Amino acid sequence: MPPIVLLGPQRLRPMLREAAEAIGGPARIAAITGGWEERELEDDELTQHFDGPVVNLRLHHRLETMLADDPELMRHLHRRQDRLQRRRDLYHIRLAHALDAARELLRLPGTHRDLEAAREDAIRTVHAIDDHHVERVQDLDRAFKEDFDVGARPALAYHRQELAEMLGACDAIAIAGGHVGRLLEQLRLFDLGAALGARPVIAWSAGAMALGRRVVLFHDAPPQGPGDAEVHDVGLARYDGFLPLPHARHRLRLDDPVRVGLFARRFAEVRCVAMDEGARLLVTEDGLQHATGCRWLQPDGTVVDTPATSGAPA
Repeated sequence: MPPIVLLGPQRLRPMLREAAEAIGGPARIAAITGGWEERELEDDELTQHFDGPVVNLRLHHRLETMLADDPELMRHLHRRQDRLQRRRDLYHIRLAHALDAARELLRLPGTHRDLEAAREDAIRTVHAIDDHHVERVQDLDRAFKEDFDVGARPALAYHRQELAEMLGACDAIAIAGGHVGRLLEQLRLFDLGAALGARPVIAWSAGAMALGRRVVLFHDAPPQGPGDAEVHDVGLARYDGFLPLPHARHRLRLDDPVRVGLFARRFAEVRCVAMDEGARLLVTEDGLQHATGCRWLQPDGTVVDTPATSGAPA
């Protein structure tokens, strides 16, 4: 597996040049900025951080142009999105009640056996709701693929071929942040999973989220809504073992041990890592090789800084 560098937000403290050096200083980089949507081509600042040429794949523009020329494909994608949103709405209702119960139990004083058993059971309930939602999303994807052969659309076949040729001439891929849902849709529709597995990748913010096994949306105090973290979708599974949380200092109450502990225990199969400005993870086929500037959410509700040496805290 080629190396992957995951970064925190890049606007205030860019680390792209260091990341490129960590993967061998690639000569030519393919840039994916589709998560920026309409601002996709505003990449002048991004390109300045790399020594070699940067080729923007223009995924957002390609998708918008293709849908304008293929109304049937656009209707198909809209139907899928409508069905998916209905399933997410039902998931949110079940999840909110389960999380309220878990938080209430975790806030009770004491550690006696009955209380601990109730807490574990509440967290298992949240796990089950998350897993069921992921299964429902995957079932929906399979059903729509059987009903409509997206890959047979001539315009999509053309773009997939052109992208394959462009990527064949590049040494590495850089994936920016932005809207993670839009980014995932583009990566899947243009069938870029194989390309992402064949080249070194630098990804930050939403780009880093999209490459994991699951994409989790989170915000403890959003402008609207309950502030419950949710499993949004499955990711592209380019790495495993940890869950990056970009902009964590703005989106998570890291000083609330109940919320931190619940988050870490809910996603205990991975390490939950807060990634703000200056955070960097280097991942190879042997797993996590180096971590700097990261903070790790612990099941006991604490947050541990990455040691000066490589790797995550035990």
